[in-house]
Amino acid sequence: MASGAADYRVDTDAEGRIALALSGSWSATGLGQIGADLKRELDGRTVERLDLSELTRFDTAGALALLQAADVAKDEAFWAQNPQAGSIYRTVARLEDMTMPPPARPSPITRGFSKIGRGVFDILNETVASCAFLGRLMISVASTLRYPGKIRWAAWVSQIEKAGLDAIPIVVVTNFFIGAVIAFIGVDLLTQFGAGVFAVQLIGVSVFREFAVVITAVLLAGRSASSFAAEIGSMRMNQEVDAMQVMGVDPFQALVVPRLAALLIMLPLLTFVAMLGGLLGGMLVSWNQLGVGPAFFMQRLAEDGYMPKHMMVGLIKAPVFALVVAAIGCRQGMAVEGDVESLGYRVTAAVVQAIFAIILLDAVFALIFIEAGI
Repeated sequence: MASGAADYRVDTDAEGRIALALSGSWSATGLGQIGADLKRELDGRTVERLDLSELTRFDTAGALALLQAADVAKDEAFWAQNPQAGSIYRTVARLEDMTMPPPARPSPITRGFSKIGRGVFDILNETVASCAFLGRLMISVASTLRYPGKIRWAAWVSQIEKAGLDAIPIVVVTNFFIGAVIAFIGVDLLTQFGAGVFAVQLIGVSVFREFAVVITAVLLAGRSASSFAAEIGSMRMNQEVDAMQVMGVDPFQALVVPRLAALLIMLPLLTFVAMLGGLLGGMLVSWNQLGVGPAFFMQRLAEDGYMPKHMMVGLIKAPVFALVVAAIGCRQGMAVEGDVESLGYRVTAAVVQAIFAIILLDAVFALIFIEAGI
């Protein structure tokens, strides 16, 4: 037994005191099911005397099995037969006492208030960071206007091409189908009242005033804002932005201002192109459904003289939407930390925040123009 697997013997005297004798190898390789058997037999009762004369090996696995099975004293006198085993047992017992129970799961009400609190804190933190970004951006724009000789024209032209010219096909196609859908709905609805010809004005007002600029801005929010956040965020991850600062280059003038200028220049132009695409879609549907030719379609748009007013309303919104989309994309890119998870989160946040800001600003513009009678 001295060199075999772990074993034990439990003796109980007349007064009910328990004496435990350990024998064999009480180690990870020799325990087997002996620990579970001892735990079942003793069931946590106190051991008054411990016999270790036949114990050959004792490690942390044996100490943990003994600790879980019974209440065994930790003092050195109790383990006098094998001080080394006593030291191992006391170490395991001390570590076991340090193990904290898992925290109790909070109630649903507590979790709800905690989630609301975190949301409010995140909103406040994002607001403060956005204000700081806006202040630094204004300083960089002012510096650029003051010293135009330092403008990086190559970066401006590159961003104009990527953010503006490359977006023309998707903008035209999308607004073409938007105009066609408006025409289908308008013609079908107004024909029921014998006023199908007024579908031309419906198409003109909706495309000029709302859909062309809003759809174009939303497309650039998904296309350019995400691109700005991803490009600048990747540079943040690779510490290229830090390298710029070390070399004395202002990251805002090198990265943010060119993207802001590109959208500020191109979004009004893309909006005008989107208006043409939306009118073309509406014109083709009107021609097919009402027999209204292109010449009559354009005559109906121009005869009242108020279509240029609606066109100007749409074009006035475009620069504001451009500033918001570019600023949000660059702001989220500058907030990227050193991991890929942060990059993905910031790119998603850039798109969501930009679209939300566009819809919110469009509603504000609608209220302003209604009050102004435009």
